[in-house]
Amino acid sequence: MLLKKISSWISSQLQADAITAANIQPAETFRQIVDRERKRVERFDGKFSLLVLNLACEEDLRVQVAGLAEILERRLRATDVAGFIDEVRIGIVLAGTPEKLAWQVADEIVPLCEGFMPPHCEVFVYPSNPMPPAGWGQDSSEETETGGSQRGIEALMFVRPMPRWKRAIDVLGAVTGLVVLSPIMLATMAAIKLTSRGPVFFAQRREGLGGRFFDVYKFRTMVVDAEEQKAALRAISEQDGPAFKLKNDPRVTSIGRYLRKTCIDELPQLLNVLKGDMSLVGPRPLPVDESQQCESWQRRRLEVTPGLTCIWQVDGKSRVPFVEWMRMDIRYMRGRNFFQDAKLVFRTAVNVLLHRASH
Repeated sequence: MLLKKISSWISSQLQADAITAANIQPAETFRQIVDRERKRVERFDGKFSLLVLNLACEEDLRVQVAGLAEILERRLRATDVAGFIDEVRIGIVLAGTPEKLAWQVADEIVPLCEGFMPPHCEVFVYPSNPMPPAGWGQDSSEETETGGSQRGIEALMFVRPMPRWKRAIDVLGAVTGLVVLSPIMLATMAAIKLTSRGPVFFAQRREGLGGRFFDVYKFRTMVVDAEEQKAALRAISEQDGPAFKLKNDPRVTSIGRYLRKTCIDELPQLLNVLKGDMSLVGPRPLPVDESQQCESWQRRRLEVTPGLTCIWQVDGKSRVPFVEWMRMDIRYMRGRNFFQDAKLVFRTAVNVLLHRASH
């Protein structure tokens, strides 16, 4: 605790020195500036780049910050804004600047670093094409061909860590659920195995917190080649937007219809909650291909950990347009608190008991 306070004090002193030298904004103010620029480009269909200067931790941070502050005071345009991302990173908002020109700015700054180690530079563009290059895996920090990172500005600046109270409730709830519901889960596994060929569980790649990919677990309710048949059924999807929803899906097995109606098929996701990929309450994670077709403002839902249930599950489902679904998720994200989570869990339980949760 003492070391943390000392580190925080040193960081505040570094930021104070830099702010005095070159008007480098403190971390919280800078986050608000980036968010304002993000909203501006969404409104006017523009683009901006964020140049990130990663300081060399093995060097004297005070020397590096002072040196960079002097360089930035001479180099930056009047429209450029610099600020702290954290104690070892400084960001620069380059309004209306494409990635190539942002790297040119980096190339001009690095040679000017005399007397201290130059920072390692990264460039993030907003909005960016979220689709990863072929072969890109679960590690969200892989770099693009131009040197930029596939991590979005959202993951860098706006991801909201899960509160400790929420994580504690998730672990307690997941463990309790797995223990209490284990007889039902064992019976379900046997029923699936006896009524259709194929595996008992189904894992699907989803996009979660900060755009990180993870596998969501479910009891298999469809035929084994369901994913291959999805494209042919897309035209009759009952949900607008990129999401695919079909109430009377022909791929669903006989036992699968019952599992979906009772939401038993979702019980394996308690393992996702236990692992930390999901929470009991949060925006439902979409399959990767659907999530990455969302508009930039809709992808703000990735700033919090996805969950088993949320506002859409109790108030929407297929009855509301996709845009309204996304607004519900963002509304939850902005007002996330214990009482809202408790209310949503209770209402979800009522819907499950009344067989309303699957519609």
